[in-house]
Amino acid sequence: MYIKTNEIDFETSYKILIGSVVPRPIAWVSTKSKSGTFNLAPFSFFNAVSSNPPIIVFSAGLKTIKTEHGYEVGPKDTVRNVKDTGEFVVNIVSRKLAEQMNQTSANYPPEVSEFDAVGLTPAPSHMVSAPRVGESLVSMECKLYQHIEFGKEAGAGNLIIGEVLCFHLDDGVYKDGYIDIDVLDPIGRLAGIGYCTVKDRFEIPRPKL
Repeated sequence: MYIKTNEIDFETSYKILIGSVVPRPIAWVSTKSKSGTFNLAPFSFFNAVSSNPPIIVFSAGLKTIKTEHGYEVGPKDTVRNVKDTGEFVVNIVSRKLAEQMNQTSANYPPEVSEFDAVGLTPAPSHMVSAPRVGESLVSMECKLYQHIEFGKEAGAGNLIIGEVLCFHLDDGVYKDGYIDIDVLDPIGRLAGIGYCTVKDRFEIPRPKL
């Protein structure tokens, strides 16, 4: 089978991408609006791209609502808040937080804080105004490094590039200079409503010439 991307709609492209690029780590991004409301939402287009300086990226698609006349699109609260304040926090999702993380993906109105809606603790950050998830074992306070828009149509993404200013690590998850993956117990995103854990693992030594 051979599929040209310019001959299919964005929903088909999306389904192929999220079914092929797996598993994807989840950035649980907390922000603060100009009016002071705390926002929290998950994004699975997420990764680390540099260690010096420490840079992480996540992409938030436009908020897309299907109507009988087509699609209504607009910025998500997270992107709006990051652009307004230049700050955000990325929280890592452990298995025990999966249900609450999933609930924060619901389409709450901007004036509603997902922290309150799902019963999470907005813990104070040290270097940014946005709160972190108190229950998360790893959180990264970030300042906006660059924002790249890929379009304004349905399905278009907003790449948020952030410089990590500091890490918050639970005492039990950071041991001898390494993150204990069994304690962190992170989950990854698959297609549809699928998720995965990292319980089945193996190691391959780096090659030598």
